[in-house]
Amino acid sequence: MASLSELFVGISGFTWQHGVMVLVGLILIYLAIAKEYEPTLLLPIGFGAILVNIPFSAAIDQASGHGVLSILFRAGIITELFPLLIFVAIGAMIDFAPLLQNPKMLLFGAAAQFGIFATMCFAALAGFSLKQAASIGIIGAADGPTSIVVSTRFAPELLGAISVAAYSYMALVPIIQRPVIKLLTTKHERRIRMDHKYQPVSRATRIAFPLVVTLVTSLFVPSAAALIGMLMFGNLLREAGVVERLSKGAQNELANIVTLLLGITIGSTMVAERFLTSSTLLIIGMGLVAFIFDTVGGVLFAKLLNLFLKHKINPMIGACGISAFPMAARVVYKLGLEEDKQNHLLMHAVSANVGGQIASVVAGGLILALVS
Repeated sequence: MASLSELFVGISGFTWQHGVMVLVGLILIYLAIAKEYEPTLLLPIGFGAILVNIPFSAAIDQASGHGVLSILFRAGIITELFPLLIFVAIGAMIDFAPLLQNPKMLLFGAAAQFGIFATMCFAALAGFSLKQAASIGIIGAADGPTSIVVSTRFAPELLGAISVAAYSYMALVPIIQRPVIKLLTTKHERRIRMDHKYQPVSRATRIAFPLVVTLVTSLFVPSAAALIGMLMFGNLLREAGVVERLSKGAQNELANIVTLLLGITIGSTMVAERFLTSSTLLIIGMGLVAFIFDTVGGVLFAKLLNLFLKHKINPMIGACGISAFPMAARVVYKLGLEEDKQNHLLMHAVSANVGGQIASVVAGGLILALVS
């Protein structure tokens, strides 16, 4: 029978640091429910943060390693299983047809990864090690699973802060991108209309695309094989047309279950002793810088192309090159309509946004290869 002291051990060990982290968890849950900011991830992350900041919590038994969240962390995060399974689900959800109809939009996906490398430099100058700087910089991929894979490999001690920053800023893309886009473009540029005449994409092309991308990317950047392979495998399930049940399962059941487990497990890394540091605030601040520089890189690249093109590109399209799909495309589409009710940029925006998804995964693979 437990003694009285054992019954109250949690209360006696509760410190102000634990209180702060519980409050952080409650704020994440509030943002998920009240503001609907990435609710499928912020809600479980917030609850996980509360659970592990209860002193002597059985959910994360550091002494024996038998706590349920400790087991999930070893099985799903350290092995990279959860983020890779998420990529299967994402691939099954994405329609690459708009990108195949307008392949040059893939260039904006590459240009919008500028924030990754700029932030890496800032982090290194701020005193972080090269691997830590790479993990912080990958927040600019605007791709949660890629951020988790890179930080798990290079800086697991920063995983909580990096994951929270990545997913929080993805939810805040409409707030972050609008002022940056308006600052970098003129009213005339935002009113540029683009051609909407596209040829339909054949079924054979749709099926060949994930196979070709997997082969080419993996041969040039083998360290990206798992990341790009799982993404394209999910897309192949979608486009094959003969495994509809598997495709729907990846989009729904797999996505829901793994997202739930991933979120609460990421929350388990937000232990007060590791999270409440000056470096955490610095990481969160640099994550914002990464998203801003992503947007800047994409928009300025579009303006540069316009110096040589007869048929101009609306430079706002460049901002869609980040991987925050479909939020970035939606932001640009709405901005275009605000400037000109007849300026429908959705297809172009989606093309660049889908290209950004591929580019962010390749960028993650390059970081893994170069820094290792």
